[in-house]
Amino acid sequence: MAFDLDDLDPRNAKKKPLNLDDMNIEDLKEYVAAMKAEIDRVEAKIKAKQSHAAAAASFFKR
Repeated sequence: MAFDLDDLDPRNAKKKPLNLDDMNIEDLKEYVAAMKAEIDRVEAKIKAKQSHAAAAASFFKR
C-alpha cells in the first residue's frame, strides 16, 4: 500500500511573506487592496460565527 508524502505536511503551514522589493507601486497597491478585502471577509466570518455561537448558547440555556 502506497501513501502520499504530501499527507505528512501540516495542514496549516504558514505561508512565506511576499518579497515586496520585487513589486512596483501599482502591484503593492493591488496587494494592499486584496489584503484589505481578505481582512473584511475574515471579520465578517468572525461576526457570523459569534452570532451563531450566541444563538446556540441562548437556545441551550432555556
